[in-house]
Amino acid sequence: MASIFDILGPVMVGPSSSHTAGADRIGLIGRQLLGKQPKKATIYLHGSFAATGEGHGTDRAIVAGLLGMKPDDMRIPDSFRIAKEEGLDFTIQHKEIRGAHPNTAEMILEADGTDKLDIQACSIGGGRIVVTKLDGIDVNFNAESNTLIVHNQDQPGHVAQVANILSQKKINIATMQLFRDKRGGSAVMVIEIDQVIPDSATSWLASLEGIIKVTFLNVNAAV
Repeated sequence: MASIFDILGPVMVGPSSSHTAGADRIGLIGRQLLGKQPKKATIYLHGSFAATGEGHGTDRAIVAGLLGMKPDDMRIPDSFRIAKEEGLDFTIQHKEIRGAHPNTAEMILEADGTDKLDIQACSIGGGRIVVTKLDGIDVNFNAESNTLIVHNQDQPGHVAQVANILSQKKINIATMQLFRDKRGGSAVMVIEIDQVIPDSATSWLASLEGIIKVTFLNVNAAV
């Protein structure tokens, strides 16, 4: 059943909930997953994003999200200028991504002191998005709930270690999805949780052998 939000869409700077508000959220989620404002961003627009994105402000909205602006921020049209002032070096190109949703963007983000992040996401209407790829591995989550993301080697025991630390911290798991590029290769756990996981727990997980990277997306945190 459709909600009033689905009908009216989000509070936003227009003109389009999918091409502007959704694009802003893609940039915003990329910033949150990177853990800080990027210094460099390579942005690829696919399909409708590429064909009509400039007219709808898709390019400016993604950059605005990377700067921490939310979809209702009146500064979105000026994001290119603000990015230059804040030292964000970005390029925007068109790219055909096989099998991708028409409203898809890929971003390669870099910042001092963090790992490079390669994220692909699509805007599905009403300002909602789906993250479809992280660092080359297919995933599927909407970034609307607190989400723990664990990159690890595809080996036995890692899922149990993550579940154990969440249990110790009395954190309830809402959903858990497991993805990998191949057997014994690189894997990603995407775990939606009801509470906020403490930094000490993510640091402990990141220190374990076979764990490559741990990221926590706190949907209520300041950006």
